[in-house]
Amino acid sequence: MAAEAETASTEPLLKTPFHARHVAAGARMVPFAGYDMPVQYPAGIMAEHNWTREMAGLFDVSHMGQAFLVGPDHETTARALEALIPADIVNLPPGKQRYSQLLNEEGGILDDLMVTRSADSDEDGALLLIVNAACKIADYAHIEARLPANVKLVKAEHRGLIALQGPKAEEALAALNPEAAEMGFMTLRTLKLGGVKANVSRSGYTGEDGYEISAAADRIGEIWDALLLDARVKPIGLGARDSLRLEAGLCLYGHDIDTTTSPVEAALNWSIQKRRREEGGFPGAARIQREFAEKPDRVRVGLLPEGRAPAREGADIATADGTIVGKVTSGGFGPTLNGPCAMGYVAREHAAPGTKLDLIVRGKPLAATIAAMPFVPNRYKR
Repeated sequence: MAAEAETASTEPLLKTPFHARHVAAGARMVPFAGYDMPVQYPAGIMAEHNWTREMAGLFDVSHMGQAFLVGPDHETTARALEALIPADIVNLPPGKQRYSQLLNEEGGILDDLMVTRSADSDEDGALLLIVNAACKIADYAHIEARLPANVKLVKAEHRGLIALQGPKAEEALAALNPEAAEMGFMTLRTLKLGGVKANVSRSGYTGEDGYEISAAADRIGEIWDALLLDARVKPIGLGARDSLRLEAGLCLYGHDIDTTTSPVEAALNWSIQKRRREEGGFPGAARIQREFAEKPDRVRVGLLPEGRAPAREGADIATADGTIVGKVTSGGFGPTLNGPCAMGYVAREHAAPGTKLDLIVRGKPLAATIAAMPFVPNRYKR
């Protein structure tokens, strides 16, 4: 699932269906994308990160936007969405999920999102969209203004969303419904979990195997409680969610991708299928097709600083002679990696793995090497 950036606001903070549970569990709550969210529990970010890598972490992601795009049949709905994103949705099989980006006319990224087609033939004209919390109001307005008359956006604000991530996620969820173990990566099923009907996808944003579970907001707490009765499962806050996605080389909207970056610059080429690359027909297609053919001037890369000091977002990236060739967009300490890691954009001629560069941290150069991502191997269920 796509993650998102923190935003400052003077508006009262919203609460997810799990707010009271977080407070009761001793979570440290912080403002995040307009919501009061748990950044960590008493065990701390490092322990929560490691638990997710070794067992199963349970995340509240109900702040994300959930909506259905509904038309008379799949092709009509899919083509309406394809006019806004570069992914091939027409050929998305029933019960499958795809990652994509909502683009502006210049090919910049307005948001990244997940698109899922139901496996139920009775829902053939519906697509489930999951977007970032900080962007959802703007996303919905953007989409609605560009839909044909026979396709509607239906906001699913009555639903909550949780993510169960880690190597023990399958065992823990299968204890509630054995069908969970049968699911493949990026597939969706409707399952009963502890007596509650839920849409379950095998996906997530940690680099680990796991699931995202959507259910009615007034019932999803029952699933949360049932999962936490399992000794393999612990609640995890936003702090560990960020360190996990960084080690997995996954973009954070508003940091690693934004309205100035294209999917090709962001090294998200894999998310644009061959038909769309060739046919175009989406916003910014001319730019993106040109970048596929000629390569972009800059590209998102992984960076491994030497030593133990992390380089944070905004740090300049320079050559040995001090020439600035890029900027860090995300950075921190990787608990599993046992060292610092970062992502950023550099001029294409400096993007090859193994290239030595300096990260300017507090005015001083910190030696670093361009590295392939993910920094920690992904363990998605294949």
